[in-house]
Amino acid sequence: MSDNALGDFLRARRSRLRPDDVGMASYGVRRVAGLRREEVAVLAGVNVDYYTRLEQGRERRPSPQVLDALSRALHLDTDARAHLHRLAGAAPHHRPVQQRNVVSPALRQLMDGHPNTPAFVLNRTLDILATNALADALYSPFNPADNLACMTFLDPAGRDFYTRWDWTAQATVATLRHAAGIDPDNPRLNALIGTLTERSAAFSTLWQAHTVRGKTQDAKQLNHPDVGPLTLTYQAFDVRDAPGRQLVIDHAEPGSPNAEALSLLGAINAIRRQTARDPHP
Repeated sequence: MSDNALGDFLRARRSRLRPDDVGMASYGVRRVAGLRREEVAVLAGVNVDYYTRLEQGRERRPSPQVLDALSRALHLDTDARAHLHRLAGAAPHHRPVQQRNVVSPALRQLMDGHPNTPAFVLNRTLDILATNALADALYSPFNPADNLACMTFLDPAGRDFYTRWDWTAQATVATLRHAAGIDPDNPRLNALIGTLTERSAAFSTLWQAHTVRGKTQDAKQLNHPDVGPLTLTYQAFDVRDAPGRQLVIDHAEPGSPNAEALSLLGAINAIRRQTARDPHP
């Protein structure tokens, strides 16, 4: 990863804004997209030379007040603003404790107690650490179904499975950017980013956009080969005894075609599991 993460982030976010977006008049020929450095400096109320040093990595410790001003100037949302503060070392930053990828028996029992809803556990790098039976069935088109980012960008099934693939791809990269701001030295995260950058041009392009976002609550629009189109909402819960992990539960509106499709998917999966256990009943 770059040794000037703060400057990279500022440049990327500056390039995404036009003068019209911030109520400024445009003048002269622009050699590159986005706002000029001096325009950001004016909007943030800082000296243009100081802002230039921030982007170039010659100044790495702006005050929280300057960071807030830059957040407003660059129209950063809550997640992006927190990420900017972390990059500058201005937010509390306690190095996360590296944990073994083990999910407690109690949590597994809780997941298995919801047979009608797909449930799985993720870590910050989007590794799938545990699933219940219906989650296994839902993500059965992927081989292996072990990491949401790899499933999205590297598995050929991803573009058919995710109906809104472009949206899914952007959200996935934004989540990994968020994770990188929290734990930039995580070896698993850095290895994953390196693999995705090398093997997926789409990932590499999105990664350079520096979009930051935690998990949203937007609906998932999927296309499963066994039951067809599915629209599911989901809830994500922090696992209290394992910081950085989340329990994700997908669900469909009761009585809806999506709920019926999930029920059918569960039945198909149960038959397959039974057949695998006893192929000659």
